[in-house]
Amino acid sequence: MASSLYGVLFLVGLCAPIYCVPPANVPRGGSPHPSSIKSIPTSQVSSRNADFAFRLYRRLVLEAPSRNIFFSPMSVSASLAMLSLGARSATKTQILQSLGFNLTCTPEPAIHRGFQNLVHSLTVPGKDLSLQMGSVLFIKRELQLQARFLDNVKRLYEAKVFSTDFSDTAMARTRINSYVEKETRGKVVDLIQSLDPLTAMVLVNHIFFKAKWEKPFNPADTKKSFPFLVGKGATVRVPMMHQMEQFAFGVDPELNCFVLQMNYRGDSVAFFVLPGKGKMKQLEQALSARTLRKWSHSLQKRWIEVFIPRFSISASYDLETILPKMGIHSAFDKSADFSGIAKRDSLQVSKATHKAVLDVSEEGTEAVAATATKLVVRSKDGPSHPTVSFDRAFLMLIMDEATESILFLGKVENPTKS
Repeated sequence: MASSLYGVLFLVGLCAPIYCVPPANVPRGGSPHPSSIKSIPTSQVSSRNADFAFRLYRRLVLEAPSRNIFFSPMSVSASLAMLSLGARSATKTQILQSLGFNLTCTPEPAIHRGFQNLVHSLTVPGKDLSLQMGSVLFIKRELQLQARFLDNVKRLYEAKVFSTDFSDTAMARTRINSYVEKETRGKVVDLIQSLDPLTAMVLVNHIFFKAKWEKPFNPADTKKSFPFLVGKGATVRVPMMHQMEQFAFGVDPELNCFVLQMNYRGDSVAFFVLPGKGKMKQLEQALSARTLRKWSHSLQKRWIEVFIPRFSISASYDLETILPKMGIHSAFDKSADFSGIAKRDSLQVSKATHKAVLDVSEEGTEAVAATATKLVVRSKDGPSHPTVSFDRAFLMLIMDEATESILFLGKVENPTKS
């Protein structure tokens, strides 16, 4: 049975608190509709999403240093963009600016059309590669939604909408968690730990990815117990996959790191990035859409001996404590203006939860010259091909080639910690 990388959820509970938030004095028609507005190119949305992904990654590292990091930037970006449809005034501006968009240069309708194209592209059913992303709104029965918001989330983000009784929090929680578990093939369970009785809306974005390597590893070549360096001098034992093959490979001399690209069958690729010893922080600070483009264009196919651990990791994040540090403040406090969502109720975001699971195995994932660097390990009389062993902390990115989108991003500090 193939191992898989199973998806990621961004959940937002929009609360209708007891207090009232005075409506902002802004026009009501600010949602994208005019057909005369052209979408921005998908590549531009992907580039903004990549920079947002790396900013969020750096923030997650600050919150949990020396721990495994894993999340779906695409899931978080799409959820925030969809949420911005119902935001007004500073709440809207903060969300879209944090995603990297300048509303002076790019009209909001064009941004959402760009996301629309992206969301539509990211559904690839297939035998060897399955990629599915979806959004769901669980709406309090008594909540009267703005018709334009409802139309836009369905039309632009292909969202489903379910009426939900939040007065019975246990039943609502079970319903949402069951839906999420089904959509992620049973890999993401109990996403929501609790619900506030004041919850008015829960927004869920899920992404599911399962793919086979174009050049799979032979399980017979996997070393059952291989040392992997964690922390200062400490090691853990991991199963280490091994193969000699032609892969796109390079060394970035500026960032002092190896970059290995391994293709999946279909239009997705994985990047494994191994910094030199003591150079992880330098690499993390330099990550950007530009860095990613540089790697994509400079890697060259060559014979290489590769050692990559077989592992499974998961991560959960309470984004309501992280996103305000990235500039999205008002969505989470009493100044929130989501008057584009509901006709009467004053709403604010009460919870933003993100959970991701990654499995990497010999079969696949269900979720420069080597001589230019001192990091290449070879003996005097050994073969001329480079050898790269991912036996210490490394980064992993999974990308959709057709849209140049980062689907998943993570750091493996300890592959034995799930």
